[in-house]
Amino acid sequence: MTTLVDFLQKEIASLKEQNIFTTLPVFEGQQKNRVVLNGKEVLTLSTNNYLGFANNPRLAEAAKKALEKWGFGTGAVRQIAGTMSIHNEFEKQLAEYKKTEASLVFCSGIAANRGTIQALMRPEDAIISDELNHGSIIDGVRLTKSERKIYPHMDMGGLETALKETQGAAKRLIVTDGVFSMDGDIAPLDHITELAGKYDAMVMVDDAHGDGVLGKDGRGIVDHFNLHGKVDIDMGTLSKAFGCLGGYIAGRQELRDYLITMARSFIFTTAHPPAVVAACSEAIKMVQDEPIHFERLWKNAKHFKDALQGLGFDTGRSQTPITPVIVGESGKAVELSKKLLEEGIFVKPIVFPLVARDKARVRTIVTAQHTSEDLDFAVEKFKKVGKDMGII
Repeated sequence: MTTLVDFLQKEIASLKEQNIFTTLPVFEGQQKNRVVLNGKEVLTLSTNNYLGFANNPRLAEAAKKALEKWGFGTGAVRQIAGTMSIHNEFEKQLAEYKKTEASLVFCSGIAANRGTIQALMRPEDAIISDELNHGSIIDGVRLTKSERKIYPHMDMGGLETALKETQGAAKRLIVTDGVFSMDGDIAPLDHITELAGKYDAMVMVDDAHGDGVLGKDGRGIVDHFNLHGKVDIDMGTLSKAFGCLGGYIAGRQELRDYLITMARSFIFTTAHPPAVVAACSEAIKMVQDEPIHFERLWKNAKHFKDALQGLGFDTGRSQTPITPVIVGESGKAVELSKKLLEEGIFVKPIVFPLVARDKARVRTIVTAQHTSEDLDFAVEKFKKVGKDMGII
């Protein structure tokens, strides 16, 4: 009989052989453009801290004040005794920002996706999903007994075929990432909502990498395409551009009311600490009254992307600050990451199963905190290592 230790040792050895075993990098100090890793200062291009809010003094001050007023923990799940007025006030603020009737905050983005899809979809329903959707969407779909259709990435012909094939379902949900996290491309949400209207389907968008990045004041992909009122479920995160923690669902008041009662990942999770909620609230204010962060993010992203492309690197179909450098097989991506780290650049390799076996890459994300000197330094190191490895 195989013991747990035998199983784990065998699996870990297999993962290492495939170059897909990973360990946790540990930083010292704050999340900034430059961090200390293993005692060495390096430039990081692997954070989701798009706007540089994770260590912003305004957020820290808001959290301190809330800590003094409300204490640290909430002591219970929201349904029982964990809801404080600060939670409801923030959700109203968030809904106003997203231009929806209501919103509901979950402990994380993965919890928002899993809980919402599981609560809404029944065996007589159908879910239609982009093939490159985030793993949390895939998990949510697997938690249901609904019929499932996967359409080729951003293929509107494939989506329409799936809609035609599921017309007998009681209700249908089209679900897509807004910005795809491995490639940085933007879903054609305008065409998706058009098809949804034609075939009487619901639309859910995971805007985790669009929040704080796309649309006016970073309102996300719905605002980017001016589709307010046409997307049934707008899922977002507070953990990336807003520099805090949590996920949320924005939409109709009835959606909030239903999820409070039926979304298991909401029901069984202790409420956010008030200090976190206060920091989230401050982030929503900041993105609207300090547009310089948003502007700097896009300026930096364009500068870096143009430079990499000019050197001959394959950056795929990226349209956002997420810029992959695609090199092919996993071992090559791991080696590129290792050599860049030796040169003072921290960027993680992304390999199978996160991407296809022949599409391994290092994924770079520039932020509003990066300086021109940072970006020029990074470009020079990519050029040096890329030539040494024969990538360019």
